Amino acid sequence: MAQFINPFSDWGFKHIFGREISKDLLICFLNDLFAGEFVIKSLAFGNKEQIGLSKDSREVIFDIYCTTDEGKEIIVEMQNRGQEHFIDRALYYTSRVIVNQGIKGEWDYDIRPVYTICFMNFVDPLLPLGKLRTDMILADKDNGKMVSDKIRMVYLMLPFFEKTETECENDFERWIFVLKNMNTFERMPFLAKNAVFKKLAEISDLRTLSKKDMDKYEDSIRIMRDAYATYKYAIKTGLEDGRKQGLEEGMAQGMAQGMAQGMAQGMEKGMAQGMEKGMEKGKAEAVRQKNIEFAKLMLSDGDSTEKIQRYTGLTAEEINEIAQSLH
Repeated sequence: MAQFINPFSDWGFKHIFGREISKDLLICFLNDLFAGEFVIKSLAFGNKEQIGLSKDSREVIFDIYCTTDEGKEIIVEMQNRGQEHFIDRALYYTSRVIVNQGIKGEWDYDIRPVYTICFMNFVDPLLPLGKLRTDMILADKDNGKMVSDKIRMVYLMLPFFEKTETECENDFERWIFVLKNMNTFERMPFLAKNAVFKKLAEISDLRTLSKKDMDKYEDSIRIMRDAYATYKYAIKTGLEDGRKQGLEEGMAQGMAQGMAQGMAQGMEKGMAQGMEKGMEKGKAEAVRQKNIEFAKLMLSDGDSTEKIQRYTGLTAEEINEIAQSLH
Protein backbone atom coordinates (compact mmCIF):
# COMPACT_ATOMS: atom_id res chain seq x y z
CA MET A 1 0.00 0.00 0.00
CA ALA A 2 1.30 3.45 -0.95
CA GLN A 3 2.41 5.55 2.01
CA PHE A 4 3.61 8.84 0.54
CA ILE A 5 1.88 12.16 -0.23
CA ASN A 6 0.52 12.71 -3.70
CA PRO A 7 2.53 15.74 -4.93
CA PHE A 8 -0.09 16.52 -7.59
CA SER A 9 -2.47 17.74 -4.92
CA ASP A 10 -2.22 21.44 -4.08
CA TRP A 11 -1.60 20.88 -0.37
CA GLY A 12 0.80 18.00 -0.98
CA PHE A 13 2.98 19.99 -3.39
CA LYS A 14 3.26 22.93 -1.01
CA HIS A 15 3.89 20.61 1.97
CA ILE A 16 6.89 19.11 0.16
CA PHE A 17 8.43 22.24 -1.36
CA GLY A 18 6.79 25.32 0.12
CA ARG A 19 7.82 25.29 3.79
CA GLU A 20 10.88 26.55 5.68
CA ILE A 21 11.52 23.07 7.09
CA SER A 22 11.73 21.60 3.59
CA LYS A 23 13.45 24.54 1.91
CA ASP A 24 16.60 22.52 1.29
CA LEU A 25 14.56 20.10 -0.84
CA LEU A 26 13.54 22.92 -3.15
CA ILE A 27 17.12 24.24 -3.28
CA CYS A 28 18.38 20.76 -4.19
CA PHE A 29 15.78 20.31 -6.91
CA LEU A 30 16.43 23.75 -8.45
CA ASN A 31 20.19 23.16 -8.44
CA ASP A 32 19.67 19.83 -10.21
CA LEU A 33 17.30 21.52 -12.69
CA PHE A 34 19.81 24.25 -13.55
CA ALA A 35 22.96 22.16 -13.09
CA GLY A 36 26.02 23.78 -14.66
CA GLU A 37 24.36 27.20 -15.00
CA PHE A 38 24.34 28.52 -11.44
CA VAL A 39 24.23 27.29 -7.86
CA ILE A 40 21.65 28.37 -5.31
CA LYS A 41 23.04 28.45 -1.77
CA SER A 42 19.96 29.79 -0.06
CA LEU A 43 16.53 31.14 -0.86
CA ALA A 44 13.73 32.98 0.86
CA PHE A 45 10.04 32.38 0.37
CA GLY A 46 8.33 35.53 -0.88
CA ASN A 47 4.85 36.84 -0.29
CA LYS A 48 2.69 34.79 -2.65
CA GLU A 49 0.08 37.54 -2.72
CA GLN A 50 1.55 39.65 -5.48
CA ILE A 51 0.24 43.23 -5.54
CA GLY A 52 -1.63 44.14 -8.74
CA LEU A 53 -0.95 46.96 -11.17
CA SER A 54 -3.31 49.35 -9.38
CA LYS A 55 -4.67 49.80 -5.88
CA ASP A 56 -7.94 48.18 -6.97
CA SER A 57 -6.28 45.08 -8.44
CA ARG A 58 -6.93 41.71 -6.80
CA GLU A 59 -4.18 39.41 -5.53
CA VAL A 60 -2.37 37.03 -7.86
CA ILE A 61 -1.57 33.71 -6.18
CA PHE A 62 1.31 31.44 -7.17
CA ASP A 63 1.92 27.92 -5.85
CA ILE A 64 5.45 28.66 -4.59
CA TYR A 65 7.27 31.98 -4.93
CA CYS A 66 10.85 32.44 -3.74
CA THR A 67 14.00 34.50 -4.23
CA THR A 68 17.51 33.05 -4.47
CA ASP A 69 20.60 34.42 -2.74
CA GLU A 70 21.59 35.96 -6.10
CA GLY A 71 18.28 37.82 -6.39
CA LYS A 72 16.60 35.59 -8.97
CA GLU A 73 12.85 35.36 -8.45
CA ILE A 74 11.43 31.89 -9.02
CA ILE A 75 7.85 30.66 -9.41
CA VAL A 76 7.24 26.92 -9.08
CA GLU A 77 3.82 25.48 -9.81
CA MET A 78 2.17 22.11 -10.38
CA GLN A 79 -0.64 21.84 -12.95
CA ASN A 80 -2.71 18.66 -13.05
CA ARG A 81 -5.03 19.50 -15.98
CA GLY A 82 -4.47 21.40 -19.20
CA GLN A 83 -6.28 24.54 -20.28
CA GLU A 84 -6.61 26.26 -23.64
CA HIS A 85 -4.18 29.16 -23.01
CA PHE A 86 -1.85 27.57 -20.46
CA ILE A 87 1.37 28.84 -22.09
CA ASP A 88 0.02 32.41 -22.29
CA ARG A 89 -1.28 32.25 -18.71
CA ALA A 90 2.15 31.27 -17.39
CA LEU A 91 3.75 34.09 -19.39
CA TYR A 92 1.18 36.56 -18.04
CA TYR A 93 1.84 35.77 -14.39
CA THR A 94 5.61 35.75 -14.92
CA SER A 95 5.30 39.20 -16.47
CA ARG A 96 3.33 40.42 -13.46
CA VAL A 97 6.25 39.56 -11.19
CA ILE A 98 8.57 41.55 -13.46
CA VAL A 99 6.19 44.53 -13.49
CA ASN A 100 6.05 44.46 -9.68
CA GLN A 101 9.79 45.20 -9.60
CA GLY A 102 9.12 48.68 -10.93
CA ILE A 103 10.23 51.59 -8.77
CA LYS A 104 8.43 54.92 -8.58
CA GLY A 105 10.48 57.94 -9.52
CA GLU A 106 13.87 57.70 -11.21
CA TRP A 107 14.61 54.15 -12.36
CA ASP A 108 16.77 52.70 -15.15
CA TYR A 109 14.73 49.45 -15.66
CA ASP A 110 17.37 47.28 -13.99
CA ILE A 111 15.24 44.19 -13.28
CA ARG A 112 16.04 40.89 -11.61
CA PRO A 113 15.67 37.60 -13.52
CA VAL A 114 12.32 35.83 -13.10
CA TYR A 115 12.13 32.09 -13.74
CA THR A 116 8.90 30.07 -13.86
CA ILE A 117 9.03 26.28 -13.52
CA CYS A 118 5.81 24.47 -14.47
CA PHE A 119 5.30 20.82 -13.55
CA MET A 120 2.69 19.66 -16.06
CA ASN A 121 0.83 16.40 -15.49
CA PHE A 122 -0.62 16.70 -19.00
CA VAL A 123 0.49 17.27 -22.59
CA ASP A 124 0.18 20.72 -24.13
CA PRO A 125 0.05 20.50 -27.96
CA LEU A 126 1.84 23.86 -28.32
CA LEU A 127 5.01 22.42 -26.77
CA PRO A 128 7.28 19.92 -28.56
CA LEU A 129 5.63 16.50 -28.37
CA GLY A 130 7.69 13.73 -26.84
CA LYS A 131 9.94 16.18 -24.98
CA LEU A 132 10.03 16.26 -21.18
CA ARG A 133 11.66 19.66 -20.74
CA THR A 134 11.16 22.82 -22.78
CA ASP A 135 13.08 26.01 -21.88
CA MET A 136 11.82 29.29 -23.28
CA ILE A 137 14.04 32.38 -23.33
CA LEU A 138 14.26 35.71 -25.14
CA ALA A 139 16.56 34.96 -28.07
CA ASP A 140 17.32 36.06 -31.62
CA LYS A 141 15.08 34.15 -34.02
CA ASP A 142 17.81 33.55 -36.61
CA ASN A 143 20.83 32.50 -34.56
CA GLY A 144 19.20 31.45 -31.27
CA LYS A 145 21.51 33.71 -29.23
CA MET A 146 20.01 34.86 -25.93
CA VAL A 147 19.09 38.54 -25.89
CA SER A 148 18.09 38.80 -22.21
CA ASP A 149 18.29 36.45 -19.22
CA LYS A 150 15.59 38.34 -17.30
CA ILE A 151 12.72 35.97 -18.16
CA ARG A 152 12.76 32.21 -18.53
CA MET A 153 10.00 29.61 -18.65
CA VAL A 154 10.72 25.94 -17.95
CA TYR A 155 7.94 23.50 -18.82
CA LEU A 156 8.23 19.91 -17.56
CA MET A 157 5.67 17.63 -19.27
CA LEU A 158 5.76 14.64 -16.94
CA PRO A 159 3.79 12.24 -19.23
CA PHE A 160 6.84 12.16 -21.52
CA PHE A 161 9.15 10.88 -18.78
CA GLU A 162 9.10 7.10 -19.16
CA LYS A 163 12.34 5.96 -17.53
CA THR A 164 12.28 3.29 -14.86
CA GLU A 165 14.02 3.53 -11.48
CA THR A 166 17.13 1.75 -12.73
CA GLU A 167 17.30 3.84 -15.92
CA CYS A 168 17.60 7.21 -14.12
CA GLU A 169 21.13 8.50 -14.72
CA ASN A 170 21.34 11.67 -12.61
CA ASP A 171 19.62 13.42 -9.71
CA PHE A 172 17.39 15.52 -11.97
CA GLU A 173 15.96 12.36 -13.56
CA ARG A 174 15.62 10.81 -10.10
CA TRP A 175 13.62 13.84 -8.94
CA ILE A 176 11.26 13.57 -11.89
CA PHE A 177 10.83 9.82 -11.41
CA VAL A 178 10.02 10.28 -7.72
CA LEU A 179 7.57 13.17 -8.19
CA LYS A 180 5.76 11.39 -11.01
CA ASN A 181 5.37 8.10 -9.11
CA MET A 182 5.62 9.01 -5.41
CA ASN A 183 1.97 8.42 -4.56
CA THR A 184 2.40 4.77 -5.63
CA PHE A 185 5.57 4.00 -3.64
CA GLU A 186 5.70 1.63 -0.69
CA ARG A 187 9.34 2.64 -0.25
CA MET A 188 11.28 5.69 -1.35
CA PRO A 189 13.92 4.88 -4.01
CA PHE A 190 17.42 6.36 -4.34
CA LEU A 191 18.03 6.58 -0.57
CA ALA A 192 21.60 5.43 -1.12
CA LYS A 193 22.15 7.84 -4.02
CA ASN A 194 21.44 11.13 -2.27
CA ALA A 195 20.50 12.01 1.32
CA VAL A 196 17.91 14.46 0.03
CA PHE A 197 15.62 11.55 -0.88
CA LYS A 198 15.78 10.33 2.72
CA LYS A 199 14.49 13.68 3.93
CA LEU A 200 11.89 13.69 1.16
CA ALA A 201 10.68 10.31 2.42
CA GLU A 202 10.44 11.61 5.99
CA ILE A 203 8.51 14.76 5.04
CA SER A 204 6.11 13.04 2.65
CA ASP A 205 5.37 9.95 4.76
CA LEU A 206 1.60 9.91 5.35
CA ARG A 207 2.05 8.13 8.67
CA THR A 208 3.86 11.13 10.16
CA LEU A 209 1.13 13.69 9.37
CA SER A 210 -0.88 15.18 12.20
CA LYS A 211 -4.65 14.78 12.11
CA LYS A 212 -5.00 18.43 11.10
CA ASP A 213 -2.56 18.03 8.21
CA MET A 214 -4.12 14.73 7.17
CA ASP A 215 -7.53 16.44 6.98
CA LYS A 216 -6.06 19.18 4.79
CA TYR A 217 -4.37 16.60 2.58
CA GLU A 218 -7.54 14.55 2.17
CA ASP A 219 -9.48 17.71 1.30
CA SER A 220 -6.96 18.53 -1.44
CA ILE A 221 -7.20 14.97 -2.78
CA ARG A 222 -10.99 15.23 -2.83
CA ILE A 223 -10.85 18.48 -4.80
CA MET A 224 -8.37 16.95 -7.25
CA ARG A 225 -10.52 13.84 -7.78
CA ASP A 226 -13.74 15.84 -8.09
CA ALA A 227 -12.12 18.06 -10.72
CA TYR A 228 -10.94 15.01 -12.66
CA ALA A 229 -14.36 13.35 -12.49
CA THR A 230 -16.03 16.57 -13.66
CA TYR A 231 -13.53 16.88 -16.50
CA LYS A 232 -14.14 13.30 -17.66
CA TYR A 233 -17.91 13.70 -17.50
CA ALA A 234 -17.84 17.00 -19.40
CA ILE A 235 -15.71 15.46 -22.15
CA LYS A 236 -18.04 12.45 -22.41
CA THR A 237 -21.27 14.46 -22.58
CA GLY A 238 -19.69 17.05 -24.86
CA LEU A 239 -18.62 14.42 -27.36
CA GLU A 240 -22.03 12.76 -27.28
CA ASP A 241 -23.75 16.11 -27.90
CA GLY A 242 -21.24 16.88 -30.62
CA ARG A 243 -21.90 13.59 -32.43
CA LYS A 244 -25.64 14.08 -32.25
CA GLN A 245 -25.48 17.69 -33.45
CA GLY A 246 -22.98 16.78 -36.12
CA LEU A 247 -25.21 14.02 -37.46
CA GLU A 248 -28.26 16.30 -37.56
CA GLU A 249 -26.39 19.18 -39.21
CA GLY A 250 -24.63 16.81 -41.55
CA MET A 251 -27.88 15.26 -42.72
CA ALA A 252 -29.49 18.68 -43.22
CA GLN A 253 -26.51 20.07 -45.07
CA GLY A 254 -26.16 16.89 -47.07
CA MET A 255 -29.78 17.05 -48.19
CA ALA A 256 -29.40 20.68 -49.30
CA GLN A 257 -26.23 20.06 -51.24
CA GLY A 258 -27.61 16.84 -52.63
CA MET A 259 -30.44 18.70 -54.33
CA ALA A 260 -27.91 20.75 -56.25
CA GLN A 261 -24.95 18.40 -56.66
CA GLY A 262 -26.49 14.99 -56.36
CA MET A 263 -27.91 13.26 -53.32
CA ALA A 264 -25.02 10.86 -52.79
CA GLN A 265 -22.20 13.43 -52.98
CA GLY A 266 -24.10 16.00 -50.90
CA MET A 267 -24.93 13.59 -48.09
CA GLU A 268 -21.32 12.45 -47.80
CA LYS A 269 -19.81 15.93 -47.76
CA GLY A 270 -22.52 17.51 -45.64
CA MET A 271 -22.38 14.85 -42.96
CA ALA A 272 -18.57 15.08 -42.80
CA GLN A 273 -18.62 18.86 -42.40
CA GLY A 274 -21.49 18.74 -39.96
CA MET A 275 -19.81 16.08 -37.84
CA GLU A 276 -16.60 18.12 -37.72
CA LYS A 277 -18.45 21.29 -36.75
CA GLY A 278 -20.54 19.48 -34.18
CA MET A 279 -17.50 17.81 -32.62
CA GLU A 280 -15.77 21.20 -32.31
CA LYS A 281 -18.82 22.68 -30.62
CA GLY A 282 -19.13 19.66 -28.37
CA LYS A 283 -15.50 19.84 -27.27
CA ALA A 284 -15.74 23.57 -26.60
CA GLU A 285 -18.89 23.08 -24.54
CA ALA A 286 -17.26 20.20 -22.67
CA VAL A 287 -14.32 22.39 -21.66
CA ARG A 288 -16.67 25.19 -20.59
CA GLN A 289 -18.81 22.85 -18.49
CA LYS A 290 -15.68 21.42 -16.91
CA ASN A 291 -14.51 24.92 -15.94
CA ILE A 292 -17.95 25.81 -14.55
CA GLU A 293 -18.07 22.69 -12.37
CA PHE A 294 -14.50 23.29 -11.22
CA ALA A 295 -15.40 26.90 -10.35
CA LYS A 296 -18.29 25.62 -8.21
CA LEU A 297 -15.90 23.37 -6.30
CA MET A 298 -13.43 26.21 -5.73
CA LEU A 299 -16.22 28.59 -4.64
CA SER A 300 -17.43 26.03 -2.14
CA ASP A 301 -13.89 25.89 -0.74
CA GLY A 302 -13.78 29.70 -0.38
CA ASP A 303 -11.24 30.42 -3.12
CA SER A 304 -11.01 33.98 -4.45
CA THR A 305 -12.39 35.11 -7.79
CA GLU A 306 -8.84 35.87 -8.98
CA LYS A 307 -7.64 32.36 -8.21
CA ILE A 308 -10.69 30.80 -9.87
CA GLN A 309 -10.05 32.92 -12.98
CA ARG A 310 -6.51 31.64 -13.03
CA TYR A 311 -7.47 27.98 -12.93
CA THR A 312 -10.60 28.06 -15.11
CA GLY A 313 -10.22 30.92 -17.56
CA LEU A 314 -13.72 32.15 -16.71
CA THR A 315 -14.43 35.88 -16.44
CA ALA A 316 -15.20 37.57 -13.13
CA GLU A 317 -18.78 38.15 -14.31
CA GLU A 318 -19.25 34.46 -15.10
CA ILE A 319 -17.84 33.47 -11.72
CA ASN A 320 -20.18 35.92 -9.95
CA GLU A 321 -23.16 34.40 -11.79
CA ILE A 322 -22.09 30.92 -10.74
CA ALA A 323 -21.69 32.09 -7.14
CA GLN A 324 -25.20 33.56 -7.15
CA SER A 325 -26.65 30.32 -8.51
CA LEU A 326 -25.19 28.42 -5.57
CA HIS A 327 -27.14 30.47 -3.01
